Amino acid sequence: MGNLTVWTPRVLSLLRIAAALAFMEHGLMKLFHFPAPQPGITGALPPILLVAAWLELVGGGLLTLGLFTRPVAFILSGQMAVAYFLAHAPKSLYPALNMGEAAYLYCFVFFFLAFAGGGEWSLDAQVRKRP
Repeated sequence: MGNLTVWTPRVLSLLRIAAALAFMEHGLMKLFHFPAPQPGITGALPPILLVAAWLELVGGGLLTLGLFTRPVAFILSGQMAVAYFLAHAPKSLYPALNMGEAAYLYCFVFFFLAFAGGGEWSLDAQVRKRP
């Protein structure tokens, strides 16, 4: 099978891109009702959800590109920790029971990216390669 570790920087980029695009969708749903309105949200967004939506949209876009990956991922990891503990944990300790699995997983994927960086296919990597 060969040495799979040579693929690690590329697969890291794929993880970053896939997670960021899925995350960005939440912001699009809250702000622009695309591809559909965010389930459970009707009317004007409360301020905390408005901030969350812009973080999801702009932060997800930056992560998709791999630009400022480490600081953006750290901020988004914190956002997801707050979302988990404010919206999900009061219902139950267990993510499968409190509907908080997505927030839980995003928190740890983004925390990992804050330390690992954006991978080979990122604008951050391209900027570092410049002479």
